[in-house]
Formats: sequence, C-alpha cells, structure tokens
Amino acid sequence: MKTHLIIHCSATRADRSLSVDDLETAHLRRGFRGIGYHYYIRKSGEVYNTRPETEVGAHCRGWNKTSIGICYEGGLDTNGRPADTRTPQQRTALRELVVRLLKKYPNARVCGHRDLSPDLNGNGEIEPEEWIKQCPCFDVKSEL
Repeated sequence: MKTHLIIHCSATRADRSLSVDDLETAHLRRGFRGIGYHYYIRKSGEVYNTRPETEVGAHCRGWNKTSIGICYEGGLDTNGRPADTRTPQQRTALRELVVRLLKKYPNARVCGHRDLSPDLNGNGEIEPEEWIKQCPCFDVKSEL
C-alpha cells in the first residue's frame, strides 16, 4: 500500500541539465540498483517512469516501502543555492502526474522530501529550521 507521494528535486543547477542516463549513473555510483525515484520530470515536462511502482524506491530513508518517489530536474539556482527552478512544463507535468497517481492511491499524502524531516522540537510541525535538506525547494503542501 502506498501512503505517500514524495516530491524531490535532482539538485541540479538551473543552467545545467541532468539526463535520465546521468541520473541513473549518479544513483548507481551511490550503490542503488538504478534510479531510486519512480518518476523523473525533465525541464521539458517529459515524464519518465524510471522505476516500476511495484518496486520499493530508494529516495527517502524510512519511507521507501510505502511511497512513490517523484523527482524533477533542477532545484538549484545558477549559483548552486536551493531554488524553485521548475519550468512551466514541469509544473504542469508534476500536477498531472500527481492527479493520476492520486486516482490509484487516493489516500496517499502528497509531500516534499523535506516535509518528512524529524520534528526536532516536538511541536507537531516540521519547520524550515528542522529540514534535513531543502528538497524539493518549493512548498508542496500549498501547491499540490
């Protein structure tokens, strides 16, 4: 059962590209069996199914067995700082993919990788100072 749709960025600078092959090479170097995300969205808006939904992902420790990982190309500005670099095509493709997946997994929570950081102060809310990383570099909850 899939309980989460977790959105990620590839942490690629806005002035660079990261092909599906490049992403796979990076993940193989990290010891994965291939791309850890189930879907990858290029700047063009093209969506690649990079891992079968029936396979456990390798994208968010502690959540992989019960989630679908979706990654978009980008997430860093031209200086390498976290930024929402999604193109209009990526925004549309991401929204359409999430809608389609929610039809298959209607009770799934849509969230960003950073939203699954530990609640260090125990107040029941994951706040920016508690984020392990900035990924996906936009507020998933308010947008999706």
